[in-house]
Amino acid sequence: MAGQAARRRTFAVISHPDAGKSTLTEALALHARAIGEAGAVHGKAGRNATVSDWMAIERQRGISISSTALQFAYRDAVINLLDTPGHADFSEDTYRVLTAVDCAVMLLDAAKGLEPQTLKLFEVCRHRRVPVITFINKWDRPGHEPLALLDEIERRIGLKCTPLTWPVGIAGQFHGVVDRRTGGMVRFERSPGGATAAIEEHLAPAGAAERFGPDWHRAVEELDLLTLTGADHDEAAFNAATTTPVLFGAAVANAGVRQLLDVLVEHAPPPRPRPDTDGQARAIDAPFSGFVFKIQANMNPSHRDQIAFVRVCSGRFERGMVVTHATTGRPFATKYAQQVFGRDRETLDEAYPGDVVGLVNATALAIGDTLHAGPVVSYPPLPSFAPEHFAVLRATDSSKFKRFRRGIEQLDAEGIVQVLRSNARGDQAPVLAAVGPMQFEVATYRLTVEFGVPTELEHLPYRMARRTDPAGRDTLQTERGVEVLTRDRDNALLALVLDKWRLRALVSEYPRLVLEPLLADASYEAVAT
Repeated sequence: MAGQAARRRTFAVISHPDAGKSTLTEALALHARAIGEAGAVHGKAGRNATVSDWMAIERQRGISISSTALQFAYRDAVINLLDTPGHADFSEDTYRVLTAVDCAVMLLDAAKGLEPQTLKLFEVCRHRRVPVITFINKWDRPGHEPLALLDEIERRIGLKCTPLTWPVGIAGQFHGVVDRRTGGMVRFERSPGGATAAIEEHLAPAGAAERFGPDWHRAVEELDLLTLTGADHDEAAFNAATTTPVLFGAAVANAGVRQLLDVLVEHAPPPRPRPDTDGQARAIDAPFSGFVFKIQANMNPSHRDQIAFVRVCSGRFERGMVVTHATTGRPFATKYAQQVFGRDRETLDEAYPGDVVGLVNATALAIGDTLHAGPVVSYPPLPSFAPEHFAVLRATDSSKFKRFRRGIEQLDAEGIVQVLRSNARGDQAPVLAAVGPMQFEVATYRLTVEFGVPTELEHLPYRMARRTDPAGRDTLQTERGVEVLTRDRDNALLALVLDKWRLRALVSEYPRLVLEPLLADASYEAVAT
């Protein structure tokens, strides 16, 4: 058990939109030989699309909308790579993924440095003490000086940078990297079209100096300066999430990606005991336990099924075992267990801590639910973000109401949107609540494509939601600029308020009124606000 868990490396890639996250995910799978050819985000030049962005709307828009799990072997390790949406509107999905990983790769654009969404996601990692490896991408294009980028990281997020590779050549004139572990240089030559791994040539220091003269000497001088400042990798400091190893590369050219994979295998932490709801750490070798961090339906249009993604936290999972659903206390059979690779999947017979198990048609499960064998355990629930955008949704074809209702229930179960209802509006006009407006676009697109239900949206003016109680509902039902609805997933009463000034007025007029913020976990306030 301990040996199998020690082989696992479970990590997420986080970044601002357009930093190259999906491209890097594709390049990592390529270098591990999990795929034969790297796809392109927009599928250009006759190339396939990326395996992580499998939804049609993702390929049309060129952005990640839903998180994706990829498992593959590299060297003697088992890699569980979770690709996350970069856009702020889908931060809730990204947050859930960050609860299921042991490490994160923070991807930066060499020309842009730290961007707002990256900073927000890093704050979640900081709060959860998730170690972070930094990959500075797009070094094949013009960008900032490498020392300036390191200074920005240390100044703005407080992590001490300990580079493991260093670029030879300024941004836009990328020859390769100095590997600090060997002292030599790895020269990269982009393969035709960038669909296959970059050609690598390993050079001794003397050979690198002879071929790349000033660029090599500049890189060595900068590394000498970093050595004098103590910027050397320290395993304990990295695991304590106070330092970040830094690597340079160009994911679109598949350059520097193999070095990142090697660092993940050699330095990223394996699964560790995970605290339960009571704060007690569940040992890795304890009986099986895990929690649901994602639900996805209709990955295969031919089957129209639903998959619950379970992060294994302890013990050995075996397909067919009967476990306990902690929320209900009832037994739960795991006959239909699968290993997921993007939208592709195959039957999975066993899994270990760090792995992600896909349970098919597990409709009794909800995001945040715990499954366990042996002694009772329950992991902390995954709360919902506070929505800031609201819209009434209606089916334009009344004859398809049953499909409409089924689709709404599915989108709510997946966490695509929150579904709110009131007696005044009725079931035919639920209110969708979202962190960002792009969630509405995804919801209506999926209802049309997957359920065959065309819909129309009526945007509401509210910008805040607060939890209230029956007394609050009665008090607020005649107030202007506020509406109380019931949330489907937990029957909570939510008061939708016009803006912060109206909220202040209500609190002032009714000091005993219950209007509680929805945020229940400080670790995601950074990405929700």
